[in-house]
Amino acid sequence: MLREPSDAAPGSEPDAGPTALEGLVDRAAAAGLDVRLRVEGQPASGDALSAVERAVWRVVQEALTNVAKHAPGHRATVLVRHLDARTEVNVTNEPVPTTAATRHDRALRPTPGPRPDAPGENHRFGLIGLDERVRLAGGTFTSGPQGPEGGGFAVRATFPHRPGAVPPPRRTEPGEPAGALPPEHRSARRRLGRTAAAAVLVPLCTTALLIGGVRAWDTVTARQSVLAPRDYAHLYVGQPRADVAPYLPERQTTRRPAAPAPAPHDAVCEFYVQTGDPFDDRSGDIYRLCFRADRLVSTDDYTGKAVR
Repeated sequence: MLREPSDAAPGSEPDAGPTALEGLVDRAAAAGLDVRLRVEGQPASGDALSAVERAVWRVVQEALTNVAKHAPGHRATVLVRHLDARTEVNVTNEPVPTTAATRHDRALRPTPGPRPDAPGENHRFGLIGLDERVRLAGGTFTSGPQGPEGGGFAVRATFPHRPGAVPPPRRTEPGEPAGALPPEHRSARRRLGRTAAAAVLVPLCTTALLIGGVRAWDTVTARQSVLAPRDYAHLYVGQPRADVAPYLPERQTTRRPAAPAPAPHDAVCEFYVQTGDPFDDRSGDIYRLCFRADRLVSTDDYTGKAVR
């Protein structure tokens, strides 16, 4: 589950002993990273210890990738200690003090571009996945800022040499309840929760705003196209358009009869709503007035389901 599609299957990874570790650091340096490697002691042999070496290689790879990605210009130090019962790996980075001459020299020197075989190009597990990988290998893993002002970052892992060692419980901070998730896991869970909430709330809020906007627009336009029943009562067939005009609102409604209703021959029909109050029983009902040669030739009203 922790492997990416491009990651090698377990058991098929290349040898990750001291030579491979030196090659990894050399490739990082060739890609432009200021990195130092120090190895203390001699690695023991055996299948279980080979797995430890591969895990160490992965820790160094991911740590250098993070330095190159998130802390450009920092100096990285890789320290691997081979002890009798365990192997320790520490990867730290810290800002490099620069002088005016150094800044001028860097400005004149082109920055090396990333190489295809730079560390982390095909394996980006992240600190959360790396923590799980170390624990599955029977080790302990910590990471976090370092230095008095938190200017650097440190990644540390310890792997016991005893085969079949059970991963020890993660060290908890003072006051932290037993069995609490690591900070990275809690942060990832919070981000996932926020993303899920946004995925649900954003469409709902957008839909609500659209519906509210349409309703508000309908209300505004309806109030501008209301022909009050008391004014409608003053109209009669044969009445000149000039006498009808004072009773008509500023605009017509977009509502129409649900079933097409034939208009009088050569007549032009206009439509108006009977009320702009959405809570009125007559809300949605319309009047149709048809004119021919500037005279009112028909008046009709459509109510209920007869209106669309």
